[in-house]
Amino acid sequence: MRLVVPVLFLLVASGCGTVPHADQPQPVRGIVYHDANGNGVRDDGEKGLASMRVSNGREIALTDAAGTYSLPIGDDAIIFVIKPRGWMTPVNEVNLPRFFYIHKPAGSPRLKYPGVEPTGPLPESIDFPLVKREEPDSFRIIVFGDTQTETLQQVGYLAHDVVEEVIGFQEGAGADSAAVFGLLLGDIVDNELELMGPVNEVIAQIGLPFYGVIGNHDTNQDVSADTLSDEAFESIYGPVYYSFDYGPVHFLVLDTIYWTGKADDWPEPWRPGLGERQLQFIRNDLALVEDDRLVVLAMHVPIVQIRDEERAALYRNLAKHSRVVSFSAHTHIQEHAFLEGEDGWPTADSHHHINFGAVCGYWWYGATDELGIPHATMADGTPNGWSLITFDDNAYSVRFKAARRPADYQMNVYAPEEIAASEAADTEVLVNVFAGSSRSLVKMRIDKGPWIDMRQKANRLDPAAEALDQVGGDCPHLWQAHLPAGPTPGTHTIEVTTTDMFGQTYAGRRIIRVK
Repeated sequence: MRLVVPVLFLLVASGCGTVPHADQPQPVRGIVYHDANGNGVRDDGEKGLASMRVSNGREIALTDAAGTYSLPIGDDAIIFVIKPRGWMTPVNEVNLPRFFYIHKPAGSPRLKYPGVEPTGPLPESIDFPLVKREEPDSFRIIVFGDTQTETLQQVGYLAHDVVEEVIGFQEGAGADSAAVFGLLLGDIVDNELELMGPVNEVIAQIGLPFYGVIGNHDTNQDVSADTLSDEAFESIYGPVYYSFDYGPVHFLVLDTIYWTGKADDWPEPWRPGLGERQLQFIRNDLALVEDDRLVVLAMHVPIVQIRDEERAALYRNLAKHSRVVSFSAHTHIQEHAFLEGEDGWPTADSHHHINFGAVCGYWWYGATDELGIPHATMADGTPNGWSLITFDDNAYSVRFKAARRPADYQMNVYAPEEIAASEAADTEVLVNVFAGSSRSLVKMRIDKGPWIDMRQKANRLDPAAEALDQVGGDCPHLWQAHLPAGPTPGTHTIEVTTTDMFGQTYAGRRIIRVK
């Protein structure tokens, strides 16, 4: 594996009789119900739903036959329903799912970026409406890593460079191949939290629900405690960790940003972590998920950066699940890692962790094109862009889409413009397969000659990123081979094909001259 980087308590309730923790002195009660007319209000005749999961961020209660639940709660808490298969929660005016209730009687403290307004006394009943919908075994989702806007101008880049083409994809895909929701894998903004509103308004134009993941640049940074660092995020997206089902897949969204407020902490006043309360929720959540069901972890910081002891606890909770994949962003490069024993993964099968490249690429930096949009090429030479994930029961596949480029633009082929025939055998061809992994097969040929297997090359910079002075470490998806000896003088085409771990095949070409 190689990844490049810049006593727990499950409450299964019957609607009453729960025992609160010492720091959670009061119970919260409510009903999860079938909102038959979709108006968000429980009308006469709308029945409660049994065996629905509701959480306070630590315990999980199961509703009784009447749809009622009870949980302990403190004065700084979020109660949320875990969306089951075949049901959907409401969404707000910018398509953010509303599956939670925030209980902060006094509201958030005064901060540079405001959080939650005072919510007042705890309501007698906190109810969650669900509407029926069909969720097939096969479906697609859109993944955005690091939109990371710092100005309104950059929100415009996001709109014109990425979101407009995603709208076009959705409209042209048809019901069977369109995406059904999206994931924002953190660093939605770049410390300027007031831009979350404009970013969400732009992304809402896609017409899909988008679930938020908190990133290190999405935090309130004028605080000294982790419990206060997510006040603004919570006011917009809700809980910083939670879970939901879609079709046969269970999605578990994690908060990997532990704010310390200590200026000398690496590399900022935060560290990659989970915290004990979140680990309790993870254990309780996974205890209610079938062992053979596909579990998708969505987080901002790559899983291997989480503190060793907390990562080990996470792995222990996942060990009984035979199908797990995890998603992250943060590093502004793309990489597939396969975690094994030396990485602490506890089972014989390796764990697939995908670090998605950034929508903002190299922080919306670089020469602008005729539309005024920077090229934003990432430090590994990958163009900025987004990803489409296809799920089919317990299987999944990933396809990268470079922003405003053809769908089949999946690699760059590097070779000299001109060589002498006598130099051919010593001439290197490099290929950057943007979404390649150690399980990709890459080969090349000259004109229609025999195929030559290419070798994945570690410890190399992408030539384009190096030329742009946008390097941030070696590219993990470069392949290398030499030209065959003795080419005839003239113009020739280098053809490259790659087949990824999902069986998807892509091609690239480069023309050279031989003297």
